[in-house]
Amino acid sequence: MELIYERCCGIDVHKKKLSVCFFVDKKKEKREYGTMTDNIEKLMEWLKSEDCQAVAMESTGVYWKPIYNILEEGGMKVIVCNAQHIKGVPGRKTDVRDSEWIADLVRHGLVKSSYIPNREDRELREIVRYRTNIVQERARELNRIQAVLEGANIKLASVISHIDGVSGMAILKAIVDGQTNPEELLKATTGLLKADTDILLGALKGSIGIHQRQMLKLQLEHLKCLDKQIQETDEIVKKKQKLQS
Repeated sequence: MELIYERCCGIDVHKKKLSVCFFVDKKKEKREYGTMTDNIEKLMEWLKSEDCQAVAMESTGVYWKPIYNILEEGGMKVIVCNAQHIKGVPGRKTDVRDSEWIADLVRHGLVKSSYIPNREDRELREIVRYRTNIVQERARELNRIQAVLEGANIKLASVISHIDGVSGMAILKAIVDGQTNPEELLKATTGLLKADTDILLGALKGSIGIHQRQMLKLQLEHLKCLDKQIQETDEIVKKKQKLQS
């Protein structure tokens, strides 16, 4: 079978070690390295000294990312392969280690490199994904607040479309401060609520105890923290997008 790369390397990536197999034509050399930055840099120095044409690894977990970053910055050709594709290629012997199998496939051109965006795009995607996680956590926290209110028979969501709006937050903060009188809670709003006053007063009448106020206090503090993080991630995204434009 035709060789695509005469000098190539396969890396089996683990959390604490890298199993490496380097091919030069039909000869192979196996080594193991740690996953600390110094270890990866030593691996890169060795591969460069051997005029390695390509380095391949599986895209499993997150452990491949720092290796990819360091080798990429060092000017090496790095191929990140789909793990399922590698497992599906027939012909593997049972005694062949993962690193050797990866290297052998790559040198014969039998694996397709996964699309890896440039580092700027990878970092942008990472912060955007993190922002999505924060937004989802914020929604879950709002649900927890709603559960506390329902437990106290405060039907705020029945008369306010968004309990995290200006009026909703004003009512929640008043409850946390110890206010339980429906008329006083209604005064804390902006006065723009569309529901009938009697309905509003009925919805705000409940059984609010110390426990509910403590829970709501913690939840509102968490919500405030999440809002701050969302704002900060938005600013980071804007700066990164501006630099890329």
